[in-house]
Amino acid sequence: MIGRLNHVAIAVPDLEAAIDLYRNTLGAKVGAPQDEPDHGVTVVFITLPNTKIELLFPLGADSPIAGFLAKNPAGGIHHICYEVDDILAARDQLKDAGARILGTGEPKIGAHGKPVLFLHPKDFTGTLVELEQV
Repeated sequence: MIGRLNHVAIAVPDLEAAIDLYRNTLGAKVGAPQDEPDHGVTVVFITLPNTKIELLFPLGADSPIAGFLAKNPAGGIHHICYEVDDILAARDQLKDAGARILGTGEPKIGAHGKPVLFLHPKDFTGTLVELEQV
């Protein structure tokens, strides 16, 4: 069902410092910040040869990333994202297998402009999993 690893998302307490670290210290290709109000975050994608890193910064006090950073002030890995060919078929197969889909269970449009869903971390060895239709 799952395809390739699309990205690893890292919550950061200081977006500019994280951008500087990836661009100037690691020499990575860093995209422009983009606000995603439907998800309560500002994202920056770091393009690597085999995948991407997604930096997440809270967009407002109600952001789920603000809550994550309150528990993890230095930041850290927030979720991993796998690609799927058909997000609705993947959702239905996962639900039938007993996995919990977060939110309403209906896909939202993610930062890449494609449908995404999140899976409960308790069902996936403590890891928040995002599925993105490609």
